[in-house]
Amino acid sequence: MGGKGSFDRFKQLDFMKMDRRTFLRAVGALGTSLFLQNYRSDIVKALEFAETRIVWVHGGECTGCSESLLNGGEPDLLQALERLNLRLAYHEVLLGQQGIYVDGKLANTSELNSELLFEEVIEEKGYILVAEGAIANGPAGTGKYIMLGGKTYKDIFRRAAENSALIVAVGQCATNGGVNSADSEIKDLMDFRGVAFTMEDGEKGILRELGVEKPVININGCPPHPDWMLLTLAAVVLGKIKVPDDLPAVLDEWLRPKVFFPPDHVIHDNCPRRGSYDKGEFDTVVSGEKCLWKLGCKAPYTHADCATRRWNGYHSFCPQSGSPCISCVSPGFPDSSRPFFQEIEDVGIAGTNIDTVAKVAIGASLLAVGAHAIRRTVVKEGPEEKEQEEGPEEEKQEEAPGKKAGKDEGGDQ
Repeated sequence: MGGKGSFDRFKQLDFMKMDRRTFLRAVGALGTSLFLQNYRSDIVKALEFAETRIVWVHGGECTGCSESLLNGGEPDLLQALERLNLRLAYHEVLLGQQGIYVDGKLANTSELNSELLFEEVIEEKGYILVAEGAIANGPAGTGKYIMLGGKTYKDIFRRAAENSALIVAVGQCATNGGVNSADSEIKDLMDFRGVAFTMEDGEKGILRELGVEKPVININGCPPHPDWMLLTLAAVVLGKIKVPDDLPAVLDEWLRPKVFFPPDHVIHDNCPRRGSYDKGEFDTVVSGEKCLWKLGCKAPYTHADCATRRWNGYHSFCPQSGSPCISCVSPGFPDSSRPFFQEIEDVGIAGTNIDTVAKVAIGASLLAVGAHAIRRTVVKEGPEEKEQEEGPEEEKQEEAPGKKAGKDEGGDQ
């Protein structure tokens, strides 16, 4: 969460006149609850005649991403869908349908038969496809390691993808294969794929295998934060991110929204244990209060806003609760994070050897919790606020021909 200061800064802005950059700053600073509450009337105006359909499919996964979304708290999923005028047309876990057979008889209506419902919802094209879970390509390209109702999930996904307007892959399994694609004796046999990537390999995404070209947004995490999912959908349905034109500017190289996975920021920057790191104080057993680096914390390498957004009703996150960060949002997870709870190398931040970190405090103000967030605010938010005041000029700059992509990307972080 961005806190009261961030809320006060954005609550006076006119949502309808926000340019893309200001909108992204708002969703980056505010949680879903504050965002939907603050801009409720403006959102109603923007979506008065527009309904967006969501088709949500499940492959090889634990359903943890859907559970994370359901545990989002305030607003709950139903409130968020209502305020954003989203219709969850199909979600295999939440369906009210009873199955192919009802009381021993074949059900021939989509109200009772989920297979018929699926056929109906994908027939009307233009929906947002949310993919949760990896897609089995094995054995030997058949996809038969995941069968649903006598059909391969690979084919179900293909058909849903072909008729979609956008694919949002949620969770590590859908984005990069996750635990399904981790190194094992059966990895090649099962051949699980992510939507656009398999681990860090863009050549092995299932879309490339299927020959399907669709815009993709990846919401990494095992599981992803509810805000990351809901606010990404909000940005798309409200037209603040235009698909596919804006995607190169707002997504990183792994197709993740830079506002939630900032390339210039790591979890370590705002960790409440950061002061212990600066003083060279490290825990070597669990349940301590010092830096968790020696216990395998990957926060110095992990690009996500967990430390400022926080989880469980915006109250805490893994290192704050005593667990080292395992970098579950990184494209190579879990292989790139192993071993989870051991220091994997003798290198600190930006090449600093962990054994040479200063043992003396560098000043009480810099060791206080949130000091690094304050420093970032002083350095970076001043110019950004000026940009907000000069919104029309910024629009002109964005539309100027021949502008370098690198500059545009920097403004959307």
